[in-house]
Amino acid sequence: MRVVSISLGSSERNHTAHASLLGHEFEIERRGTDGDIEGAEALIRGLDGHVAAIGLGGIDLYVVAAGRRYVLRDAARLARAAQKTPVVDGSGLKDTLERETIRRLANDGTIHFNGTRTLVVAAVDRFGMAEEIARAGANTIFGDMLFVLGVPYPLRSLSSLNRLARVILPVASRLPFKMLYPTGNKQKQIDSHSAQARWMANNDIIAGDFLLIRRYLPENLAGKTIITNTTTAADVELLRERGLTRLVTSTPEFGGRSFGTNVMEGIFAALGARTAEEYRDLLKQLDWSPRIVEF
Repeated sequence: MRVVSISLGSSERNHTAHASLLGHEFEIERRGTDGDIEGAEALIRGLDGHVAAIGLGGIDLYVVAAGRRYVLRDAARLARAAQKTPVVDGSGLKDTLERETIRRLANDGTIHFNGTRTLVVAAVDRFGMAEEIARAGANTIFGDMLFVLGVPYPLRSLSSLNRLARVILPVASRLPFKMLYPTGNKQKQIDSHSAQARWMANNDIIAGDFLLIRRYLPENLAGKTIITNTTTAADVELLRERGLTRLVTSTPEFGGRSFGTNVMEGIFAALGARTAEEYRDLLKQLDWSPRIVEF
């Protein structure tokens, strides 16, 4: 079965891998369009009916806060380009896989969250992860205002995040996605002297979307843990060079890199899974566990 992730990100991160999962052979491919939404739409339309599942990479179909889902206009446009093949963005899996990642790290003592200074760069993108980190007792800052909107205002509770989200997300969800998230060549840029980088430097744990983290990566990561999703071999080497202590990725490694949650959800969709309970069942069958790299 073939699962293809169409990403608004850089084409330099393209990759193809093969995996044998639950008795099925998968060809897993990631194609970046360098921020070209029209190009991504055309690729999805061309793949429709010819692959088992299509993932939306570098963009969310919706974000979540206070139990509400806000659909992003540009992502909905991409999803409509396919009429036959299921299109997923990883959101469904984030709420299961990433919650379980934090629970496992806490329960097995890999990370003692209680009292740690922890920054979640964008909680509305990974609400399950953010909620579990807060429940684990971390001294948590939610960086949505700074990392997404460029406003230096720290949010220190989920309740404050939810109140702000009710005001901002109905408007932000209709903006061009490139205004909210680095796409194309912007994903290759690193600003280590920004306010965002200083926020990361002042925390013990940095969690959330890797491209947002990488965009503002501090020069010195000594003593820090990053909990994230997609990392390439080059990303891992960059983190090693900057002195990171520990890297945790929620998705498994295929062919030398971890793919995004949209790819894993695409695999699950190809296997017929549609609900959170079916996702949990497949994770158990796969004997899944977070990937942990100690530097």
